[in-house]
Amino acid sequence: MTHRSPALSRRRVLSGAAGLAAAGVVASAPASAQQADYDGWFGNTSNYDGTVDKRGEESVTITVGAEGNGGNFAFAPAAVQVDPGTTLVWGWSGKGNTHDVVAADGGFQSEMSAEAGFTFEHTVEAEGTYEYACRPHKQMGMKGVVVVGDLPESASGSGADADAETGDEPDYGDWFNNVGNYEKTVDRTGEDEVTVAVGAPGNDGALAFDPPAVRVDPGTTVVWEWTGDGGHHNVAAEDGSFESELTDEAGFTFERTMTEAGVRKYACTPHTNMGMRGAVVVGDGDPAASGADAGEMLAIGGGLGMIGALFALFVAGLKGVTPEQPPNPQRT
Repeated sequence: MTHRSPALSRRRVLSGAAGLAAAGVVASAPASAQQADYDGWFGNTSNYDGTVDKRGEESVTITVGAEGNGGNFAFAPAAVQVDPGTTLVWGWSGKGNTHDVVAADGGFQSEMSAEAGFTFEHTVEAEGTYEYACRPHKQMGMKGVVVVGDLPESASGSGADADAETGDEPDYGDWFNNVGNYEKTVDRTGEDEVTVAVGAPGNDGALAFDPPAVRVDPGTTVVWEWTGDGGHHNVAAEDGSFESELTDEAGFTFERTMTEAGVRKYACTPHTNMGMRGAVVVGDGDPAASGADAGEMLAIGGGLGMIGALFALFVAGLKGVTPEQPPNPQRT
């Protein structure tokens, strides 16, 4: 079972030595205790080779951005077994761009960071199985598991996959035909804010959005965050309803609150033909629709109102009629 532990703390270790120490702890971990099947959770995780037994330790360190999955896109160790009350410390290596640590059941979540030596702590109090991942690189296999207490016989994690597919996959036409990192639409419904990496690995370089396709609820704020890799990128809606500036600044963000159901297709203008494309599915929106949200419709409506007023003046001029003017206010 999964359990949401209330104990949660964060800290930053500013010295590079602390980051190296964290790596040393992981390197001295004992041999894998048991190879287990976590309901396919590690199906695409190249560095998973068993569950490391760290019971008896009060604090256990896991490297974030360890070598694996085609780069520095791994947690090490990928699976670890600990006692109830153990404090888990995830330490960032500073490699592999921006990472985070997010529980599949929503029980804990770190901030996004690319800082070497940055740490995130979480104390697990109850027995159970905790599945987690790095959101920008989950589809590449950057996943982890913490087993608290005895290892279940089946070792099948019961936490729901945060990126599980919900409902029918939208028909995007040929939008994702040359998008190398697109596999399916990631379900992020139930969250107030969702982050999409800009300049993630993909399309033969750092030329991808990750996840490229995401489903959210109406009212969700989508935040695009730049990794700083792959040159200058922007986020431009196919229908022109939104567009960010063009930048290569790591940590730069652009956000958009999606209020109306529908499909918003977007791309990076300089790298569209290379496959740097994405889509946001809002609610159960019609995949064929990429309509504007409520704010955009108000703006369009205002524009149409102005056009209508100008047309009325034009017609009145043709008839030789002077449109009625409102009375001037009295002046004192």
